[in-house]
Amino acid sequence: MDADSQRRVLSSALARVASGDKLALETVYRDTSAKLLGVILRIVPDRVEAEDVLQEVYLRVWRKAASFDPAKASPITWLAAIARNRAIDRMRQGGGRTFVSDEVIAAMPDSGLSASEAVEASEAAAGIEQCLGELEADRAGAVRLAFFEGLTYEALASRAGVPLGTMKSWIRRSLLKLRDCLGEAYA
Repeated sequence: MDADSQRRVLSSALARVASGDKLALETVYRDTSAKLLGVILRIVPDRVEAEDVLQEVYLRVWRKAASFDPAKASPITWLAAIARNRAIDRMRQGGGRTFVSDEVIAAMPDSGLSASEAVEASEAAAGIEQCLGELEADRAGAVRLAFFEGLTYEALASRAGVPLGTMKSWIRRSLLKLRDCLGEAYA
């Protein structure tokens, strides 16, 4: 999906969030959480604390979505500003923690992928998807939720209705199968 299409989808989702649509908030979260977590981690280096800030960001989005104006900013710019401001607020609340100035943040290199890196990443993603397709559906789903959505083993076990040890075994065996599959794909 190109940038304009993504912008329209996010703008539409934010408009629905403003009217109380929880599924629209899930869409916004799914499409933006990784990028916003990256913004936050540049300011709040502790991962657990950064994830707390991310949760605060989406609570704020839920409450303030009606204030988003697509004529003034793109949705990701608006969301990134909220994330940045919440992260800075968290660092200021931390007392003795180091505050990162706007100049330092602006001077940070862009970690975006080059065109060749993007092609390689796309090919790698296709390989991973192919290998995931070779796993049993419940195992592939668990791996996706664990590594792409960040669910814990406990959450996965609860969702699947299996003991924690079973879930850990599923993930471990699935990762071994993925390693073998990916090794063959890149051999």
